[in-house]
Amino acid sequence: MNSALGVLCWQQAGCPRGLQQLETLVGNSTNADSYSYPVLFRRVPGANLQSVVLSPDPRIVQAMITAAQELIELGAKAITTSCGFNAIFQQEIAAALDVPVFTSSLLQIPFARAMLGPGKTLAVVTASGSSLTSRHFASVGVHDMHGLQVIGLEENEQWNKIFRAPEEEIDIEQFREDLVGLMSRVAQQAQVGAIVLECTDLPPFANAIRQATGLPVFDFISMSNYVFEAAAAHETPVPTTT
Repeated sequence: MNSALGVLCWQQAGCPRGLQQLETLVGNSTNADSYSYPVLFRRVPGANLQSVVLSPDPRIVQAMITAAQELIELGAKAITTSCGFNAIFQQEIAAALDVPVFTSSLLQIPFARAMLGPGKTLAVVTASGSSLTSRHFASVGVHDMHGLQVIGLEENEQWNKIFRAPEEEIDIEQFREDLVGLMSRVAQQAQVGAIVLECTDLPPFANAIRQATGLPVFDFISMSNYVFEAAAAHETPVPTTT
């Protein structure tokens, strides 16, 4: 088949209802319509909210590597994952594979931070601020937290259902309104120069955040597009001369 991007996804069993709703939105990492190029998906046994976000379990790394190798055999030219908290496994998975691996949108932090002027802050929006640790940042090359403002969403009423009441649906439009409002308030802080969305469920709302704040927003899809363009061979128009 043509060159493709390989996406490692959580197992279906036990997935919170709210996440299942978000997966239907264009822009979500697990929705094929989010991409303008071929994508291969593989669900990883044992990968779920508990083993990836709340209590990272190194035992799932081998399962991820095995699934990634299967995708590479099918034509994947780069491997990513459906959760930014897989950043904690970035180095192990990358070391085991012969194609580019980008486990998390957090990999964009050094890139985005380098573009900001002195004194500017990079806002990092995450699914769970209490679960995002220095190990996650260090695994993607971020050893200095200076200039980073981490914003967790777990206190949002709708988002918190994913953790507190996983069987309940979330009100997506209410969450969209809450998220855009939150980021608008963050953007009013003069030092904030750009935003990175850690969570792969947030890209469907990225453009609304850009419009409301006027700030650059780096998310999972912007990263995937960049890496695929660099890693995969595909037809491009031949320049013409006049």
